[in-house]
Amino acid sequence: MSQSKTIFFLVELINSYAAVYYSNFLYFYVRDRFGFTGLENLLLAALSGLVYIFAAWQGGAFAERFGYVRGLYVGLFGVVISLATGMCWDSIAGQVIVFAVWTVSICFTWPALEAIVSEDGSACLSDMVGIFNVTWAVGAAVAYFTAGLLLERLGMASLFWLPLCLAVLEILLVFLAGRLQQKGATIAPVATEPMETVRPTDSRRLLHMAWLANPLSYVAINTVLPLIPSISERLGLTTGAAGILCSVWMFARLAAFGILWRWTGWHYHIAWLIGAFAVMTVCFAAFVQPLSLSVLLAAQAGFGLSIGLIYYSSLFYSMNASEEKGAHGGLHEAIIGAGLFVGPACGASSLFLFPTLVGGTWLVTGLLIVGLAGLVQMGRSGER
Repeated sequence: MSQSKTIFFLVELINSYAAVYYSNFLYFYVRDRFGFTGLENLLLAALSGLVYIFAAWQGGAFAERFGYVRGLYVGLFGVVISLATGMCWDSIAGQVIVFAVWTVSICFTWPALEAIVSEDGSACLSDMVGIFNVTWAVGAAVAYFTAGLLLERLGMASLFWLPLCLAVLEILLVFLAGRLQQKGATIAPVATEPMETVRPTDSRRLLHMAWLANPLSYVAINTVLPLIPSISERLGLTTGAAGILCSVWMFARLAAFGILWRWTGWHYHIAWLIGAFAVMTVCFAAFVQPLSLSVLLAAQAGFGLSIGLIYYSSLFYSMNASEEKGAHGGLHEAIIGAGLFVGPACGASSLFLFPTLVGGTWLVTGLLIVGLAGLVQMGRSGER
């Protein structure tokens, strides 16, 4: 692996940490600063998801047309500007607009990073995707584990200035990586996985199944995240304790990425994808309605492991099926955005109609069950 590629993985790690630090704990900020309830947090998350769909699509197209590094620069400078504005514009309207602009900016970084790390002549695609998944999952898990404690010690203003400083560091690292690359050199395409034993119809069907499962998994994730302040309050947890105890699913997802990177027996096997989705659905219901702290922790373990396989499937099949990795990375992220929007939108709708935590999640659980039935039907369609 080249030195420049190693630096890009470091950029990915920092980007993941900073993104989780800001976006996931913004819900605590608006709860404490403006009195946002679970319903209002879900509406804020739905708005971000709606923006994410179109921004990720355009971010991937921009990276494919103008270059991956240039797309990364655009996104990072946008992150710096939006967070700097958030430090000064402390009103409900200001924070909502800043969150939307930040979302657009971050959507230019991920497709570019996915494409950059997926192209390396010295390694196969499964290795590069594996390293990519483990790297961002480490950043996300550590961020959620530590952010609550850091916010308590540094103050809520660090929600803005700390990710801003990290984004500036990323810009400097991207510049360094560019200097390390030979002028005018091109990156050799990474070797795709051998698929002699996979029928073309099986390959396409699994790609489409993963594209259905992954946004639905983000329906679950982005319903849970805005409700964690309410869940933690119900269990009597402080912001710091919530950050630690509600990060278990992220560490479980990280473990799944590590296992699936080294063990490739799950590639193009339909049963693994369907099984993971079924586990995720059950664990989601237990996550949002924990009967006790032990149930919360157990549900998170199953939730994170299953989501790890679902996400890995979507990214791996997407990168393995296309030479236009920037555009396909953008499509992969846009599909995630659909889940980021639908989950909290459904949660907010049902919470508006049935204003309890139970009523606010039953519609999402029902949607996941319908999605599971759809995956089973898609899997059986190739058996005839």
